[in-house]
Amino acid sequence: MSPDALFQIANMTALSGWAVLLGSPFFPAVADRVSGLAVPLLLSVAYTGLILAFWTQGEGGFDSLDNVARLFESRQLLLAGWIHYLAFDLFVGAWIVRMARREEVPFLLVLPCLGLTFLFGPAGLLTFTAIRGARKGRAAVA
Repeated sequence: MSPDALFQIANMTALSGWAVLLGSPFFPAVADRVSGLAVPLLLSVAYTGLILAFWTQGEGGFDSLDNVARLFESRQLLLAGWIHYLAFDLFVGAWIVRMARREEVPFLLVLPCLGLTFLFGPAGLLTFTAIRGARKGRAAVA
């Protein structure tokens, strides 16, 4: 399968997981299993397969930014890196949803965090952590 075809499949797979997360207030157990486990694991299988198949063909390393850039000159390793983002961002998004449910954070406050996590990963986690902190601070005062 070509890297371009696998890229499309991985994107659609991740998007399906994000769509399920958006419906999580209506079917939380399904969202936990699909978006929090099944889809990230499926993406992890694709990532691991790409790494096992192409790691030795990559040049570069992790000791400098230039060497990291050299790693991603390989389309297959670039795709692996992209799938890594897809898997971990979705996993974090599902964690946010579970924590929000457990701590009774209104889903309307969670939605911007999911959008940020989808687009900018750590920015969504940071925003959710700030919301949790503000709510705990407010609860301590009340």
